[in-house]
Amino acid sequence: MSDPFIAAASLEGVPSAFNAARDGIDAVLRDRGLRRSTPEDTARALLLGAWATASLEGSSYSVDELSAGEGDATARGAVRLSTELLGLLPTWQRSPVQALARLHAIAAAGSVPDEDLGRPINPDGVARLTALARMLATPTRAPALVVAALVHAEIADAGAFVSHNGVVARAAERLVWVAKGVDPASVTVPEAGHVGDAPAYFAALKGYGREETGVHQWLLHAAEAATRAAEASPLAR
Repeated sequence: MSDPFIAAASLEGVPSAFNAARDGIDAVLRDRGLRRSTPEDTARALLLGAWATASLEGSSYSVDELSAGEGDATARGAVRLSTELLGLLPTWQRSPVQALARLHAIAAAGSVPDEDLGRPINPDGVARLTALARMLATPTRAPALVVAALVHAEIADAGAFVSHNGVVARAAERLVWVAKGVDPASVTVPEAGHVGDAPAYFAALKGYGREETGVHQWLLHAAEAATRAAEASPLAR
């Protein structure tokens, strides 16, 4: 049986970049987090992720404003998603496409018509999500961070939903970090890693699937973002 992720994980510079990123994450979780992380740390990391993902969608509200229940529909949807995200882990492990539909329904509520919530509308996108789910069910030797990065890019680029595809993609990346043991308590902030260099993030996503070197460039960006994700953790403060 072929390994669906290993070819991308073996591209030049990718193994070393992700090894360094994983070392940075492990250092925060182990060395700076010698005390046990608390539910408050997880809640804070999820709130920071909500702020970051909303910012990437154009929202201008601060973390404190989001914490106080303020914000536009995008920000409120991101916060709502952050509070329900980890509860979707069993669904993600059993049926990724079903989990993605639920992620969209949560994030987009109040922003799109009810009949479009959680309903993929792009046939090509649906086919790509189905293929991605099959890939995730196949054993791989690729590092978890690489798998998470490819999941993120594939969902965002597939554009299966009428809106919020980027929000769903970033939430799925965080779920993979949890599911594959990168950050079981979800106290790092993958979304902050991307907002930390938003122009590079959008450029890398645009190139993914459209340029010959797009996957390579996306993975190199994702490795840098993973390093920033560790630095944004409440444990790193």
